[in-house]
Amino acid sequence: MLYTFKRTQKLSASLEEVWEFISSPKNLAVITPPSMGFKTLSGDDRQMFSGQVIHYTVTPLFGMSVEWVTEITHLQNKEYFVDEQRFGPYKFWHHKHFLKEIPGGVIMEDIIHYKLPFGFIGRIVHPFLVEPKLKAIFDYRKTKLKELFGEIE
Repeated sequence: MLYTFKRTQKLSASLEEVWEFISSPKNLAVITPPSMGFKTLSGDDRQMFSGQVIHYTVTPLFGMSVEWVTEITHLQNKEYFVDEQRFGPYKFWHHKHFLKEIPGGVIMEDIIHYKLPFGFIGRIVHPFLVEPKLKAIFDYRKTKLKELFGEIE
């Protein structure tokens, strides 16, 4: 089963400020909950570009560290970028990040399409393990971005 997760946030900052922040792979650690044990191993040494491969570890559940490799497959400066998992905990991961200038700031939209491994077992654990964890990660991200840039109600 293919799942979809969406999140929208209005930030009180310029498009340039928000883009500069989110297009730096080093800042992913800033907006990831400390409980995830996020650590970049390689690929965060320059601003984002199409074809960039980023290798990191995360500890999503039960203290188990997992390697994750994503590729930035599409990028339009100050508009959007797409990261896709090449190796990692999901069977499929496609994450689109959109930015659009609005009066007083920027609207940022994340759309993630993902599929879990383990077939039937993956579908069983999704509603009480995976989906809540994903929501918690993006709740944390929303709070951190609000602290950094302010938010438009």
